[in-house]
Amino acid sequence: MRRFAYILLGMFLLLPVCLCAKKRTPPLPPEPQVRTADSLMSRAIFFAPMYEEAVGAYKAELYIKGRIHILKQNFLLRFWPSIFRLRKGVREYMMEVYGDLNFTAPDSYDQRVRAITGTTSEFWQMDHRLPEYFHINVYAPSLLNDKLLSPLAPNAPKYYTYRVDSVWGPPHQREYLIRFIPRSKSFQLVKGYLVLTENVWSIRRICFFGRSEWFSAVVSLQMGEVGAPDEFLPLSCEVDGRFALLGNKIEGKYTALTDYKEITPMASFHEEQPADKSRYDLTSSYILRCDTNAYVRDTATFNALRPLPLSPHEQVLYDDFYASRDSSRREERPRNKRLEFWGEVGDVLIRDYTLNLDQVGSVRCSPLINPLLISYSGSNGISYSQQFKYNRLFQGDRLLRIVPKIGFNFTRKEFYWSVNADFDYWPEKRAAFHINVGNGNRIYSSDVLDELKAMPDSLFDFDQIHLDYFKDLYLRLRHTWEIVNGLTLDVGLSIHRRTAAERSNFELIFPQTPPVKSVDGASPGAEGPTPVLPDFDPSVLNRFRRAYNSFAPRVVLTWTPGQYYYMDGDRKVNLHSRYPTVSVDWERGIGGVLPNSGTYERLELDYQHQIPLGLMRNLYYRFGWGKFTNQEDLYFVDFANFSRRNLPVGWNDEIGGVFQLLDGRWYNSSRQYLRAHLTYEAPFLLMRHLMKYTQYVLNERLYFNALVVPHLKPYVELGYGIGTHIFDFGVFAGFANWKYQEIGCKFTFELFNR
Repeated sequence: MRRFAYILLGMFLLLPVCLCAKKRTPPLPPEPQVRTADSLMSRAIFFAPMYEEAVGAYKAELYIKGRIHILKQNFLLRFWPSIFRLRKGVREYMMEVYGDLNFTAPDSYDQRVRAITGTTSEFWQMDHRLPEYFHINVYAPSLLNDKLLSPLAPNAPKYYTYRVDSVWGPPHQREYLIRFIPRSKSFQLVKGYLVLTENVWSIRRICFFGRSEWFSAVVSLQMGEVGAPDEFLPLSCEVDGRFALLGNKIEGKYTALTDYKEITPMASFHEEQPADKSRYDLTSSYILRCDTNAYVRDTATFNALRPLPLSPHEQVLYDDFYASRDSSRREERPRNKRLEFWGEVGDVLIRDYTLNLDQVGSVRCSPLINPLLISYSGSNGISYSQQFKYNRLFQGDRLLRIVPKIGFNFTRKEFYWSVNADFDYWPEKRAAFHINVGNGNRIYSSDVLDELKAMPDSLFDFDQIHLDYFKDLYLRLRHTWEIVNGLTLDVGLSIHRRTAAERSNFELIFPQTPPVKSVDGASPGAEGPTPVLPDFDPSVLNRFRRAYNSFAPRVVLTWTPGQYYYMDGDRKVNLHSRYPTVSVDWERGIGGVLPNSGTYERLELDYQHQIPLGLMRNLYYRFGWGKFTNQEDLYFVDFANFSRRNLPVGWNDEIGGVFQLLDGRWYNSSRQYLRAHLTYEAPFLLMRHLMKYTQYVLNERLYFNALVVPHLKPYVELGYGIGTHIFDFGVFAGFANWKYQEIGCKFTFELFNR
């Protein structure tokens, strides 16, 4: 018992010593600080704009290896535009490309292919959109040329949720694997993960799944190490993509390696720019493509260039290709001319066809069976067009271009044709001669305007008026010259011959006085009801002729301040501008030069502008005014900027500055017009709230179009449109004189056309 007491006393005395000793012991390293995914991504998003512009320029060598595997195929695969020619029984194809990749800020890439090899010569033609995957700037707010919203965009937390999956590395430089998940289903958003380095907040690796048009892909980019010159640049890229169309499924796997030879930081890049170089000249940063005939195709040469060895399976693909090619050369099979003929006919029907004529030029025509050539709108109905292109390049980059075009409007049963020829004789100053000949829209003469003007708005109705229409055959001669950058002067002649479409009289059939009945109920006369219209002069009917001509000099002055451009050899090619474009168009008809030609004067002003609002949002607006100032002689109201188009035009035609529901007869019903257009485009407007269908919508648009002419004060169109991978669709409502008129739509195919 005494012994036990001594032990307790000793423990009591030693307790303070133990506590002091424990207190003097150095503290253990703290556990890694638990950071939320949102706090980590907020730092990455904060530094992203700085890293996006860290590199001013670089020069690199780029190697790309691709393999195509056809998983499922049917006869409809032949209708896929730009598909390479498939070999019977072959499901896998290989292609390798080696060349130079030069970058110049802000976002311009010059990729030049030096060597190419593979199991089909047309492989790379199909994959011409793939290069943009291999030089992605991961710090930009959008990916793939504004097609995908980046998880590092300033407003990305509005569309993405983030989650930390794992953490590793030393305390002073931890790395986080963060997953990003879209808040809603949309082809504009991506899902995947990125590896983020703490303290510097730069990315070591990023992998995402996204869709671009008809191509869905998993893209994986390996970035440079912290502190290295290539820290903010991709070293390698792997793309696992899939094409799917009409029951056909094709899988593609691509690997790209970039070897940077020279990297220029942004600060040094600005210092190296020559002082006399125009800030609008982007020649050094424009994408150029080499002539495919200059590619090195020698297998031995490519084996020496290849930085990545072939896998056993890839080597088997090459061996089988060379073996089949050698065996086909040894076998002399009789040629089936009938099959060859129908094969060539099939090529013309379903794909772009280019015929290269040695020492003469090249002729290219669009496919005869192509949904892109068909369109429908409420005012124009259904129409189809087909065009051919002839190009001839001369010494000094002088270019001759001839484009015949034919079309048919099924609603009006009218056939259209035109031939446009351009000869750029001084390409450095954009000086050229232009000749345009063809038939235009049917039109009625200015004599009708006097009668339309006398009608009150309450009685005005085109459907109650029989108009004498005239066919239009035109010839336009024009010379263009860019005086200074952005300021262009056009001088030319406009010649028209208009002939009556059919022999008819200008007849009014409203309102009518009721016939007087006799006692027995019979009509007293055989002439029937008598037309009644106040102030109508019947002598106007005697002034109509079967044919009219016009001869008019024309001057157009166009100014775009701050016009960016690049020089393709000796050729100046204009690109874009941050400022609006203003144009003045003047035309004066001279009487007596041609038989039955009259005098008139036309003046039009046009103002249009596109304002990028960032993150795939754009605002377009356009204003226009036109007037015929000389009204003493007979003429035809045919404006240049305010006209009807009966053949297919693109969804972006005139930045939305068209009327979709306006009756075509209104375009020639007034000597003066005033119009305004406003279009707002964004990827997420209304459809994001419809979770089930949002993923198929690429962008949405809101339209406002207004027009002021006599009897329409004003005419207003309100519209909403969506753009998908396959088609664009818009719904429009028309209002005349502040009263609802009708609702209609516009539909255009956009598959393979974006």
